Amino acid sequence: MKAPRPPRPPLPQFPGDHTHAEWRDHTLAYVIVAALVVAVVALVVWVIDPAPPRTITMSAGSRDSSFFVAAEQYRKILAKNGITLKVLESDGSVQNLQRLLDPKQHVDLALVQGGIADGLDTSSLMSLGSVFYSPVVVFYRGTNVNQLSQLEGKRIAIGREGSGTRLLALKLLEANGIGPGGSTTLVPSDGLQAATQLVSGEVDAAILNGDSATRGLMLRVLKVPGISVMNFDEASAYTRLFPYLDQIDLPPGVLDLRHRIPPDTVHLISPTVEIVARTNLHPAISDLLIEAAQEVHGMPGLLQRAGEFPSPVAREYQISEDAQRYYKTGKSFLYRTLPFWLASIGDRTLVLLLPVAVLLFPAMRLIPALYRWRVRSRIYRYYGALIAIERGALANSTEDERKKLVEELDQIEASLNRLRMPLAYADAFYVLREHVGFVRDRLGAVSWQRSHP
Repeated sequence: MKAPRPPRPPLPQFPGDHTHAEWRDHTLAYVIVAALVVAVVALVVWVIDPAPPRTITMSAGSRDSSFFVAAEQYRKILAKNGITLKVLESDGSVQNLQRLLDPKQHVDLALVQGGIADGLDTSSLMSLGSVFYSPVVVFYRGTNVNQLSQLEGKRIAIGREGSGTRLLALKLLEANGIGPGGSTTLVPSDGLQAATQLVSGEVDAAILNGDSATRGLMLRVLKVPGISVMNFDEASAYTRLFPYLDQIDLPPGVLDLRHRIPPDTVHLISPTVEIVARTNLHPAISDLLIEAAQEVHGMPGLLQRAGEFPSPVAREYQISEDAQRYYKTGKSFLYRTLPFWLASIGDRTLVLLLPVAVLLFPAMRLIPALYRWRVRSRIYRYYGALIAIERGALANSTEDERKKLVEELDQIEASLNRLRMPLAYADAFYVLREHVGFVRDRLGAVSWQRSHP
């Protein structure tokens, strides 16, 4: 028994309104190209040039420290530009650096004193510049001490465990042959406690650093009979051996002009405090922070001249490229003339012009190719229908089936009569019409052969 033939696929649906079909051909090409450009631009925005964050976190110091006070001033200035700065309390520079180096800690930047990064991998960090001095001041009982080595065998207050003062003091003492376990007693106290112990005779010397060496405390200690401040005669040597140190001077009378305290110039050594950030800090935020630092630290003070800070001098951390650019040229034109967020949008738009320009030329070449593909695909649909009709006629079809094939062919021809074809494809259009006539002739020939066996 002869198996029945599988049913023939139905005739494809040809567009009834060819004006809309042509419009769709044009539109589809532009839509595809536009979608491609938008996708690439969105990728550039997301990966290469994201918007500045509205909230950043800074690790500072204890609430009564100069670190915390400075961070609070930054917070107020950044708030004027719509940026929220969260200030975290900490034990000081050591904890600040640990937080920055720990990826689990959501800290973007911190104030860090020089001299505490030895042996640590800080390649993931960058500096926005130094912002103020954190001087080392050594008070001792007696007179004529101008070298740390002269304190060997004494009782020295060097700072509490884990503090930046202690780390720095141990390095300086070690350079002078004094270390833990020797004849020198190293007492873990600093600040007011160390000064009190010195005045009461519990220690013979106290190494103060940063907040513990305030103008008020230095005056109080120097007014006590029998207590002197050490003059670092070898300050230049310290700055060579420890690159993060600077030499600064206390001129005569700078603490108290009336009583001429100190009576002579006192040479001190001092690390600087830097704004240290992770390398992914947004450039616009970097500019705002340096601008805030200029407002907060740019005035003259006890230890600095006007305009000395912030400074881009490299210390223990690499100076960021954005910071170097800011120190050389200042804010860009957009940020000088527009509000921060509007300037940010304009700046990012300029960045996006490059990938858009790069995409524009291949995109313009892609549009004609897409349109050509759409037109040819419509022609190929007609050819697919013609092939199906011709195969149906060549099969062992009945008279009724051949009549239905002729009806389908009439539908194709009627659709072609309404088809609007661009002049560039007129040759393909007329070849298609000839092939319709060819298939019609084949149908007629097959019908005659079947009726005259």
